Amino acid sequence: MAPVSRRATHAHTMMAAMSSAETTVAADAHETATLAVAPLLRLLSDPTRLRIFLLLRQGEACVCELASALGLAENLVSHHLGALRRAGLVHDRRDPSDARWVYYTLDATALEWAHTAVSALFDPRTLGARVPTCGPAAVCGPETCSPDGCGVGDN
Repeated sequence: MAPVSRRATHAHTMMAAMSSAETTVAADAHETATLAVAPLLRLLSDPTRLRIFLLLRQGEACVCELASALGLAENLVSHHLGALRRAGLVHDRRDPSDARWVYYTLDATALEWAHTAVSALFDPRTLGARVPTCGPAAVCGPETCSPDGCGVGDN
């Protein structure tokens, strides 16, 4: 069997999530919004990117400052900054007097969106009270099973 590429696996996972979201009758705008936070969580799950993100919360910095603070090579920090920039979390600015210097800051608008999305995802007030439709915990009857019930609990 040929190995499956990470990109193909990711595409399959994303398609399955989209299909699941589309077919779920109870999926509302809140649920859809919280599904959109997955790429952000995946991006910040990398420890180096998270550390860069936390340093940038202190304010603007250049690659050499971040590399020094993290004890990493500048090219590795640049790589991670690129991922954060492509995701829209980070903006860069070239120094007007010397364009070789690039400074990075967090995007306040992106942080506001992330705060809203993550807060909604972890809001305990949104927990449901769903009852299972199978197994011993199920509420069995014509409205949840077959017209005769599923027989769970019958002896």
